[in-house]
Amino acid sequence: MQFQTVRGAAIKRYLEAVARLRIAVFREWPYLYAGSAEYEQGYLRHYAECPDSTLVLALDDERVVGASTALPLAAAEPEFQAPFHARGLDTARYYYLAESVLQPAYRGYGAGHRFFDAREAVARQLGFEHAAFCAVVRPPDDPRRPADYRPLDGFWSRRGYARAEGLVCEFSWPDTGAAQETYKPLQFWWRRL
Repeated sequence: MQFQTVRGAAIKRYLEAVARLRIAVFREWPYLYAGSAEYEQGYLRHYAECPDSTLVLALDDERVVGASTALPLAAAEPEFQAPFHARGLDTARYYYLAESVLQPAYRGYGAGHRFFDAREAVARQLGFEHAAFCAVVRPPDDPRRPADYRPLDGFWSRRGYARAEGLVCEFSWPDTGAAQETYKPLQFWWRRL
């Protein structure tokens, strides 16, 4: 794998490939996302329109096999900003590490660290004091949970992130096999840069 970081309007070139990847990877537990190309194109276009956004690509030759996104929290969807506002936290101080997706065959070779390193480096260059991301919370007894599932909490902790207790947002998407969208809780993790 080779890694490439693109910013702002340069992201537009990769929207279709990243949309396909997000749909495929987020179908897995714990997101169980039944995504559409139309929604993804609109969602990702926001990154291409934000000059301080970041897209880190994992490439196998020219093929996109992984992607990780980030942008200022103040430019993210209102749902992600809401718990910060509710606690009186200034969203302008946080760089939001939105998501990382990687095809299964490429996992376990350090891409996760490369994604975090690159996004944190951009956040520091832009003068942000903190980085934050959130992850969906599913009930521990959910029957859809694979027996071999390993949460990423340990990886995030080793990267210096801590669970931001009480900082939870809600975001809706359609689960695989569901007739309509439902809201899911997402727990924030954060660290000082």
